[in-house]
Amino acid sequence: MQLKKIPATIVTGFLGSGKTTLLSNIIKQANGKRIAVIVNEFGELDIDADLLRNCPIDGCDDAGTNTQSSLAEQESGVYELANGCICCTVEEEFLPVMEKLLERREDIDHILIETSGLALPKPLVQAFNWPEVKQFCTVDAVITVLDGPAVADGRIANNPEHIQQQRLQDESLDHDPTLQELLEDQLGSADLVIISKTDLLNDEQRARVDSIVRAHVKDEIKTLNVSNGEISSQLIMGLGSATEDRIEAVHSHHDHHHEHGDDHHHAHDHFNSVSLELGEVDADKTVELIQQLIATSTIYRVKGFLALPNKPMRQILQGVGTRIEQYFDRMWHDDETRTSRLVFIGKELDEQKIKTCLAAACV
Repeated sequence: MQLKKIPATIVTGFLGSGKTTLLSNIIKQANGKRIAVIVNEFGELDIDADLLRNCPIDGCDDAGTNTQSSLAEQESGVYELANGCICCTVEEEFLPVMEKLLERREDIDHILIETSGLALPKPLVQAFNWPEVKQFCTVDAVITVLDGPAVADGRIANNPEHIQQQRLQDESLDHDPTLQELLEDQLGSADLVIISKTDLLNDEQRARVDSIVRAHVKDEIKTLNVSNGEISSQLIMGLGSATEDRIEAVHSHHDHHHEHGDDHHHAHDHFNSVSLELGEVDADKTVELIQQLIATSTIYRVKGFLALPNKPMRQILQGVGTRIEQYFDRMWHDDETRTSRLVFIGKELDEQKIKTCLAAACV
């Protein structure tokens, strides 16, 4: 009989900050620990969940066999929520997912939760005080991941520089949290702050990022600098923070708006995504066309995988801002259709324009 509560690590941060890379590395360091993963990302194609399902780790040989996106249990232990951030749907979806996990609590050593790019962590942490959850689970830590280069440049996230100004100019968004407010709320709930991509920062930029972080967290909150998401899981698991016990004392901008009777808007309500599937594509042509789209549209993030002619491996493509990364992650399965899948996340995206443009990359 399991007497000790299952620890849960909540990883939050903006799109492209490095959350999925961090989680993938944690899973690879499982060392026999039985980890359940809840992935919640904005976008019709749950690319993050697919990448996590196909992590090359022991015990995941059959992980890619079930690709249905639902509340149902996946062979890999990945539980996918429907679209929308956890803080908006937590009462409708988070509890059912946790109940499914807790039915198998004897088989689980740790739970990892990746929130959507613009999710507020406080409502999710509060859910761990529900009797059905609190009896068996505790929040080991809330980890906030920041994109080092973006914060150093004053952009906060890898989004167009005028996004905050656009919000302020729109009267209907008077109470919509700005990126700055979201950053402060994410830092306010954090038990640990991870600054990613620090290999791209010089000493002056690192100092600038540290100053911004220290202005919004308590002195006892530690920060870690990470390159390529590489970090020992021992540094971020087993912290025993029991964040749910202190979360009510954390005051957020979200609370402030509700206290004043403001309408409940979330920043991502004004974002949209475009998903597409293609056959085999030319890698260089695909990147060229994506760069053209980024130059002419408000695109914050591109993610997915490509099927390349005469290549036995699947190629991952991830783009944040103007940076586009490509790498091969695994062999195509014999019974698998060689399909390219991409999701674009941005503002006022023209779906037909994107699909027509990318069609030229097909071979």
